[in-house]
Amino acid sequence: MAMPKDETQKELLDAWQTYLEALSQSLKKIEDNINEASEMTDICTNEWCEATEHVIDDIANSLFAIHEPKFSSEEDSKKIKELKKRVYELYANYKDVYKKASAGA
Repeated sequence: MAMPKDETQKELLDAWQTYLEALSQSLKKIEDNINEASEMTDICTNEWCEATEHVIDDIANSLFAIHEPKFSSEEDSKKIKELKKRVYELYANYKDVYKKASAGA
């Protein structure tokens, strides 16, 4: 039996918002790791740096590939813009940590 349109849209909206929240939490975790590395540059080994850059790239690719559904709210649109800004800032912070660690090596 098919679900009513309103119920389907609600489920999609819930999933959409869960996805955005998961991206936000992922950014927060990687941001915490980068902040920790900035205080202890010996953490920034080649393997750590490479893995960190891959995670940032994956998150950025996910964010910039998002096709916003018609039913998303203005709040969701703002959240996506905020997440995109955060990923740019995160990448800049990562590059700064990488540069400091490379200079100290």
